[in-house]
Amino acid sequence: MFTIGEFKGNVVITLKRTEEDKYPFTFGLAKAKLILEHLDDIKRFYEENKDKGKGAAGKSSAE
Repeated sequence: MFTIGEFKGNVVITLKRTEEDKYPFTFGLAKAKLILEHLDDIKRFYEENKDKGKGAAGKSSAE
C-alpha cells in the first residue's frame, strides 16, 4: 500500500505493509530515482540475505 503526499513543499511517496504500519517508509523523487537506478542491486541484496538475521524480510506478505 502506498500514498502520495508532500513534505516541506516536495512530493513524497509513503510505503506501508498495512494501514496500521508503525514504521512507514517515506522518500522523495531523488531517493526514488536512486532506488530505480539500483533496483537490481537491491533485489540481489535481498535474495542473498533474506535468510540471514531476524529482519523484516520474512514478514512480507508479498513473498
